[in-house]
Amino acid sequence: MNMKTVLVLLLLALATIFALVCVLLTRARAPSTCQQQPPAQEEADDSHSRVFADLTPEELAQVVQYLRGSLGVPLADAAHAKPSDNCIASVDVQLPAKAEVLRFLDAGGARPSREALAVLYFGAQAEPNVTEYVVGPLPAPTYHRDITVQKYGGKVPYHRRPTLPAEYKQIADFFKKQVFPAAPSFMHQVMEYDGASLAAVTTAPRGSQSGDRLTWFIMFQNVSGFFLHPVGLEVLVDHSSLDLAQWAVHRVFYNGQYYRDMSELESMYVQGGVHVEKVRRAPQDGDFSSMRPRAPVAAAFPLQYEPQGPRYSIRSNHIVFQAWSFAFGMSVTTGMRLFDIRYNGERVVYEMSVQEALSVYGSNCPGGMSTRYMDSSFGIGRYASPLVRGVDCPYMATYVDAHTLREGLSSSRKVAALCIFEQNLGSPLRRHYSNLQSLYYGGMVNSALVLRSITTVGNYDYVWDFVFYQNGAIEGKVQATGYTSSSFFHGNGLQYGNRVWEHTLGTIHTHFVNYKVDLDVGEVKNSLVAHDMAFEMAQAPWNPEQQIERPRLTEKVLDTEDQAAFRLHSTMPRYIYFATNQKNKWGHQRGYRIQIISFAGDHIPEASSMERAISWARYKLAVTRRKEEEPTSTSVYNQNDPWTPTVTFADFINNETITNEDLVAWITAGFLHIPHSEDIPNTLTVGNSVGFLLRPYNYYDLDPSIYSPDGVFFTSEQDFMACEVNPITCLSQTASCLPSLPPFTYDGFQNISRL
Repeated sequence: MNMKTVLVLLLLALATIFALVCVLLTRARAPSTCQQQPPAQEEADDSHSRVFADLTPEELAQVVQYLRGSLGVPLADAAHAKPSDNCIASVDVQLPAKAEVLRFLDAGGARPSREALAVLYFGAQAEPNVTEYVVGPLPAPTYHRDITVQKYGGKVPYHRRPTLPAEYKQIADFFKKQVFPAAPSFMHQVMEYDGASLAAVTTAPRGSQSGDRLTWFIMFQNVSGFFLHPVGLEVLVDHSSLDLAQWAVHRVFYNGQYYRDMSELESMYVQGGVHVEKVRRAPQDGDFSSMRPRAPVAAAFPLQYEPQGPRYSIRSNHIVFQAWSFAFGMSVTTGMRLFDIRYNGERVVYEMSVQEALSVYGSNCPGGMSTRYMDSSFGIGRYASPLVRGVDCPYMATYVDAHTLREGLSSSRKVAALCIFEQNLGSPLRRHYSNLQSLYYGGMVNSALVLRSITTVGNYDYVWDFVFYQNGAIEGKVQATGYTSSSFFHGNGLQYGNRVWEHTLGTIHTHFVNYKVDLDVGEVKNSLVAHDMAFEMAQAPWNPEQQIERPRLTEKVLDTEDQAAFRLHSTMPRYIYFATNQKNKWGHQRGYRIQIISFAGDHIPEASSMERAISWARYKLAVTRRKEEEPTSTSVYNQNDPWTPTVTFADFINNETITNEDLVAWITAGFLHIPHSEDIPNTLTVGNSVGFLLRPYNYYDLDPSIYSPDGVFFTSEQDFMACEVNPITCLSQTASCLPSLPPFTYDGFQNISRL
C-alpha cells in the first residue's frame, strides 16, 4: 500500500469521524421534534365574555323543548316541513341591550338575562307569517315575547321567508316528477338527462314585485365544479302556493329563446323549431372545472409553527393576545362577530360584525340577469365550512367548533368552523437602520393574531378575517374565491363577461360587503372628525420674493349623520376618525381612524324598485347614532321581497346630530369582478381582498408596539451575537425543534344540488 493510498484512507476515516460527531452534536442540541403546547386557558374570569356567547347545544335544546310545549300549535321538523306547516326556522342568541351590558361589565351591575331569538314560520295559520320570539331566561326558559312588530314595525309576510332546504328538495322533486317529464324527447336527446345528471342553481330575488315567489333555476351538468357547466336550460318556477300541487312552471328559457312551459319547448323541438346547441357530456370529475392538481406532489410547502407554544390564550369565547382581549361568536345569519375589544384593558370597539355580502350579476340569460344575492338570507354563519388544516389556516392553528340550530329541531355541530392563529407576516412592523451619527439597528417582526372563518354560499367561498396588530390596529378583511357563476354562452354574451370555455360565459358581477363597527374610543360617546390636506401659497420667511407651495392640515368636525354619509364613489377625507373628549399627552383628541380598502364597482341605480333593500351599499362609510332599534343594516327578509324591504338602511340617516354621541360606523367595501380565463377553475384570493383598518390616531402618547417583547435593537458597540442583546441570534436553540403535528381530520360533505 503506497503512501498516497494510506493518506486517502486516513482522510476518509477522519471525515467519517467528523460526520458522526456532527450528527451527535446536532441530536444533542436540536431534537427533531418537540411537544407543541396547546393555547393556554386564560386564568382570568371569563364570565364577562359569556354575556356575548353563542348558545350551547343544551340551551338550544331547551329553547326547542319550551317552544314545542308552550306555543299551543304543532311544530314540524323544518328539515322536512311543507310550506303549509309551522316550524322553527332558526334559534340564535338574543344579545342584551348595550346599556345593560355596560352596567354589568363596567359598573358592577346585574348580569343581563340570557335569552334566545327564535324565528318561526307559521304556514298553518289563517294568515301565514314569520314571527320572531325572544325566549328566556336560559338555561330554563319560562317566557316568550313576540317582538316582530316592535322590531320591524309590522308583521313579516310569509312570502318574505328565507327558503328552507326542505323547500329546495320539494322543488327538486317537482322538477323530477312534473317539469322534466313534460319534455321527454328534449330532455333525453338534448339534455341527455338520466335522472341525476343535472344540477340546479337557484337565483334570487324571487319575482318582480312584493308577494311573488317565482324563481329562475339554472341547469348545469351535475359534475365536479358544475357551476362552470351550463347547458342552456333555465326554468322559472312559481312556488308561491303553500299547496305543492299548485306549483307551476311560469316560463322556460333555452339557448336564447323563451317558451311558455316545458310542453311548448317539447312541441317546438319535435317539430324542429328549436335551435339546439348540443353540449358535450363532461366526465364526472368535470374536466376543466376539476380542482384536482395537474401536477404530482413535490416538496412540502413551508409550515408555520410556534416553537414555544401559542402566545394567545382561549377560554370559552374569550381570547387574549399580547395587549388585546375580546369576545367572539358566530351568528347563523351574518357569521363571525366580535365584542368588547380591548387594548391594554381599555375598550376600543364594543361590536364588530359582518352585516351582509351582496352580489349583483349581469347576463343575457334570465337567471343571471335577475340575480342579486344577499347572502345573509342564506346564512353566512350557517354555511361556514369546516376548515382544512394546513390550507385554510396554518396547520398548527387552534380550531373551534360552532353549534347552530337552523331548519331543524336539534342543533348541529360545525367542526372547525373558526380558527385562531398568530401569523408572522414576513415583514417588519417597523424598522430603522442607522449608519449616520449613532450606529444601530431597531426593528420588530410584524406578528399578528388572526381570527378566521370561511363561508361557502353556493359557488363562492368568502374568507373572513379579523386581524389584531401589536400597534393597536385592527383589520377586517374578506377574500373571495370559489367558482365564478356562469351563464350559457350565446348571442351577445360578450357584452356581459368573458367566454371562459366552449359554452361558458363568466358573467360580470359586483361584490359588496357591509360591516358594523361600534367604536367606543376612550368612552362610549364620541365625535367624528375629518383631517385632510390642502396646498397653500406662502412667502418664504427668509426671502419674501420666493413662493412656496406647502401642504397644510385641514380639519372639520362632522356634526350630523348627513355629513357623515359618504357616497360610494364620492371624495371622502383621507383621515376620518372617531374622537373622544379625552386628550393624549400632546393635547390632541384621542382617536381611532377608519381606513377603507375597496375597489367597488357601481351600486345598483337608486331608481331601481329594489334598491332600498340594499341601500347600505350606497355608502362606503356612514356614521349614525347607535340605536337599539337599528341593530343591523339589513334583514334576511329583504332577499325575497326587496321591493318592500323589511329594513331600509337609508332611513337610518336622518340628519341627527352625531357630536359627542354613541356612534356606529357602517363600512362598505367591494370589488368589480369580470371573470376571465384565469378564473378557471377557481377565482383566486390574490387581488380579491377588501376590507378596512381601524388605526390609533393620537390615541396613545407613542406607538404602543414599542412595549412589545418582539422588538429587536442592537448598536455597533454591543455584541449582537449575544442572546441577551439580540434574541434572534439564539433562534437556533429556542426554535430548533419541530412540533408534533396532530393528525389530519376533516368533517363531512353535504350535497343538496342534485336533480
